[in-house]
Amino acid sequence: MKFTPSKINLFLLFKLPSAFITGIRVQSISEEKAVIKVKHRWINQNPFKSMFWAVQGMAAEFSTGILMVKCIQESGEKISMLVTNMNATFTKKATGRIVFKCVQGNLIQEKIQEAIVTKEGQTVILTAEGFNEEGVSVSKFDFEWSIKIKS
Repeated sequence: MKFTPSKINLFLLFKLPSAFITGIRVQSISEEKAVIKVKHRWINQNPFKSMFWAVQGMAAEFSTGILMVKCIQESGEKISMLVTNMNATFTKKATGRIVFKCVQGNLIQEKIQEAIVTKEGQTVILTAEGFNEEGVSVSKFDFEWSIKIKS
């Protein structure tokens, strides 16, 4: 699959319908960065009139995961990936449009190369931070990803 926002968003519809229904969309993706947006709406709210933490988590994980998938595809190797741990911090109510960014494409590429060279599994901690329309951080997620060359 070619990694364009429109193709990835179509992928969401068919493979991750809960993310699609809650409004998660890819805004942009490059070698170093993935940007995912989601707008606070009725379908993704909590009882406190802000975005449910799990929707934020889906958007954050998707920003790290889609960047990982892109880097794996570009490596030409068959590599498995799995989230093995997650930590989150919430600092402000998530209302309006929230944008999650993961800017660690270079780190992912380094870990993939290390896995290829050593033929051993690797772990990498990727961070996605969500910002509201004013540019204020509302939440920050750290995902520990495990990667391994498939035999």
